[in-house]
This record gives sequence, structure tokens and C-alpha cells, in this order.
Amino acid sequence: MHKAPAAVTIANVTTILAVRSGGSVALGGDGQVTLGNTVVKHNAIKTRRLHDGKVLAGFAGGTADAMTLLDKFEGMLKKAQGNVAKAAVELAKEWRTDRFLRRLESLLLVADKERTLLISGQGDVIEPDDGVVGIGSGGPFAVAAARALVKHTKLGPAEIVKEALEITAKICIYTNTQFEIEVL
Repeated sequence: MHKAPAAVTIANVTTILAVRSGGSVALGGDGQVTLGNTVVKHNAIKTRRLHDGKVLAGFAGGTADAMTLLDKFEGMLKKAQGNVAKAAVELAKEWRTDRFLRRLESLLLVADKERTLLISGQGDVIEPDDGVVGIGSGGPFAVAAARALVKHTKLGPAEIVKEALEITAKICIYTNTQFEIEVL
């Protein structure tokens, strides 16, 4: 009997990390794009500047899904006159309840000068207690490394993000060393 080929699964196979410290915030991610167990791109950019450069955003998950969500978030940011928290809550509500958006598989990290938020399709809008948050398959590794660096070094947020992503790339097979890091 002939078997159909297995479907290619696309999951949150990346690493996006945000670190807030000393009055600034850095958000960075790796550049690897994977289909199943094959790397198909090495230098994708998974971070964006939104709202005239005043808001940073990063995504893990399906790229088309993430682009749709980032566009939606940017529209809500404009409507909320740059209020990141309000735009995040509105996106999470719509993402959870809209029949089309509900099917999108991605996670977003967004940050402005005041706050950093993780937004999910489950209706979550989470602000980390310690200013460190990560998403994607390498997220937990990057968060652990960043927390240690925040606690035991004098490095700034951008340097912490870079070092934590370097450590993660040595552990997570879905994270490479082609980093894009943005700072506010």
C-alpha cells in the first residue's frame, strides 16, 4: 500500500530574545529558517521596527502568519496612538476570537521604551517580571543565559542579547549565529 509523504511541520523553530536593562531594551533573533529538518535559509530577518522606529517586534512561527500579525499589530498601534499595551491586548483579543486569525501559528515579542510584551494566539499578553523574555525553540535557553548575564555582568542589553543568542546557537539546532539585534 502506498503511503502519502509526511507533512512538513513548521513550528516555532527559531530564537527571539528581548532584554530590558539600564533604561534601554534590545530585541534580537537568529536568521535560520527551517522546513522540517532541513535548513532552507540562513539570514532571515525576524525582527522589525514599527511605529516610526519607536517599537521593536520579533516573531517565531510561520512567517506568513507572523507578517499578517505584525501588520495587524502595527495597525492597532496606529489606532492606539503608539500605546503598545493597548495594541497588544487588542491584537490578542482579535487573534483569539477571529476565525481567520485564530488559525495563525506564531508568537510575537514587542517592546517600546516602557514595556516588553509577549503576545500569543491564546489571548496571552505577558510582561516579564525581570525584563527578559524569549520565544521560539531556543527561547528557554536564551532566557536562561540572558538572566545569568544580567545578574553577573555589567553588559548592556544589546551585548546580553548577542551573548545569550551565541550560547543558544551552541545548544539549539534550530538557532544559528546570523543575528539581527535592534535597540531602543
